[in-house]
Amino acid sequence: AALQALKRKKRYEKQLSQIDGTLSTIEFQREALENSHTNTEVLKNMGYAAQAMKKVHENMDLNKIDDLMQDITEQQDVAQEISDAISNRAGFGDEFDEDELMAELEELEQEELNKGMRDVRLPSVPSTSLPSRPGKLLAILSSTRKRAEDEDEMKRLAAWAS
Repeated sequence: AALQALKRKKRYEKQLSQIDGTLSTIEFQREALENSHTNTEVLKNMGYAAQAMKKVHENMDLNKIDDLMQDITEQQDVAQEISDAISNRAGFGDEFDEDELMAELEELEQEELNKGMRDVRLPSVPSTSLPSRPGKLLAILSSTRKRAEDEDEMKRLAAWAS
């Protein structure tokens, strides 16, 4: 009985293996059919699209399209020129040459600078010769400065008094 059971088990295992192989083959064939169906639908739809594009393009002429694109480009150029003309100044104040104006401005600035330089009061130059030692030089410079300060102070007092 045990030997019979082992033989049955081996038969069942062999049948199970065959059934498993058959199921695998059927599943593979099902997937192949699905892929074929998908490919067929895709090709059919691509054919419809190609026919639709042919119908759309029947009324189109490449020369007409090129002419239309040139017209569009020309009109864009005209629109740009109009926009540029509108956005530029209308000529107000353009009657003056900018280089001449800059030269006149520089001349006025130079005159103002010269006028300011005329009003600058420089200290008088000492009439005595400079000493040979630095200490004496400092003393002379100090006394010259003091004398210039005194003169300035006297002028301020005279202006205040009058």
